[in-house]
Amino acid sequence: MKIKEDIRPISYIKAHAADILSQVSQTRRPVFVTQNGEAKAVLIDSESYENMKNTIALLKIISQGENDIKNNRIIDQKKVFSKIENKLKNR
Repeated sequence: MKIKEDIRPISYIKAHAADILSQVSQTRRPVFVTQNGEAKAVLIDSESYENMKNTIALLKIISQGENDIKNNRIIDQKKVFSKIENKLKNR
């Protein structure tokens, strides 16, 4: 993080919105927006946002899987593939 470039007050964001958007898109670094000296928001480029959402979704799936294993909610792999094959045959 480059403090001088990556932390900006809301007044600067308002006055230089296009420049900030360009910076975020080019550097892929987030810009932290402050208001009255406190951090209030983070601006990130859309690709980084999508990647973050996908990562969170994947972590959620992994966590749910771990929870299922811990609670013995599992099915043998052969049974799963057998069910899939049966459904495909019955189409």
